[in-house]
Amino acid sequence: MITLVVLVSVSFDKQTAWRVLPVLLAAFVVRLVVHLAVVRPDAVGYGGDHLGYEVMSLETAAFWQREGLQFATSVPAERFDSVALPCYVFAIVIYLCGGPAALACTAVVALIACALCIVMYRFARVVGADERAAFVLLAVTAFSPMFVLCTSDMFKDGFNAFLVVSCLYLAVSNARRFDLRKPLMTLSLLWALWNVRAYMMFMCGAPALLGVMGSRGAAFTRTLVVSAGLLVSGLFFFGYVDGGGVMETALDQLEFAQSEVARRSYASQGSGVLFDDSGSAWGSMIPKLLYTLLAPFPWAEGSATLQLGKIEMLLWYFMLYSSVRGARLLWRQDRRVLLILLLFIVPSTIAYATTVANVGLIFRQRIPIVMITSLLAAVAWSRRRPSPDTEEAAPRPLTHA
Repeated sequence: MITLVVLVSVSFDKQTAWRVLPVLLAAFVVRLVVHLAVVRPDAVGYGGDHLGYEVMSLETAAFWQREGLQFATSVPAERFDSVALPCYVFAIVIYLCGGPAALACTAVVALIACALCIVMYRFARVVGADERAAFVLLAVTAFSPMFVLCTSDMFKDGFNAFLVVSCLYLAVSNARRFDLRKPLMTLSLLWALWNVRAYMMFMCGAPALLGVMGSRGAAFTRTLVVSAGLLVSGLFFFGYVDGGGVMETALDQLEFAQSEVARRSYASQGSGVLFDDSGSAWGSMIPKLLYTLLAPFPWAEGSATLQLGKIEMLLWYFMLYSSVRGARLLWRQDRRVLLILLLFIVPSTIAYATTVANVGLIFRQRIPIVMITSLLAAVAWSRRRPSPDTEEAAPRPLTHA
């Protein structure tokens, strides 16, 4: 908690910090309570992958105790590589605690969740929301039921959401006011994202590149075209110099998720859903997009967690409506920012639609999409219209130009 207090104090001016701190302290404690009372006793039968990450982290910590601290593990690479960052973080905590430390690891995840809420506040202000709307967004993010559940144990979803939102925050901030430190920070975040959920690195790469090359006025359209060309060239370059390693890994993950075998496997679990797509991941796209964005529907049957998720969906429907209003405002005020956000929202939604087979799983996967979309809602909630100088007016930004 001391770390959280310090984090809030260095991120906000004194007046804002006194408003934000009680919210984030409560959010931190709620996650620890949910961990002890809901997730560990398996009260709602949700997830299970967090237990796999715990096993890998325990094995890594035991390996370090035998061999000394090093960037190595006894866990097979094919199991470890795609979740290396969370498992290394958990392993360090376990190593320092001298044994199993699920609660301590959850405290780290809860701290990351609170840090994400701070970034969401800063992001909303940069996008054009006023202080009141940004604070409302921070509070909604902190206590969003699904986000609370996914950051109340050793899940990797909190890491993924934090890295994605931070990358896009830096992209928009760069488009508003360039600073060489921001692209360097973005590169480090993309590297970390590769070790959490590899394919998301490519989802964030295009907006990040567009943010670096963003410019005001009519030149922005030209910049958009150049950025897209550079991105495609860069992807082919990485695929060539790495012998296919980088591209092959991401494409393998996408191909597996889109495969009929994987989709039927996920659909056979609780809250599963099958589509009449003739085995094609790209078939029945309209129903898949609707499920990706709007499920669970009020009439859907499923697990207890899915039924609880319907409460959150009511808020999400309202935020979707507000985000459309916010997008219209941004289109008139600053199209650069809107295009950067849409460059993440649209491709990510389509990509997940090609893999959707389980409502519970897509609920977790779309967390970054929900958060980025909610920024547009915050613009609509603002009493003051978006301004290109919002960042300059915002108190003590995380990165100064």
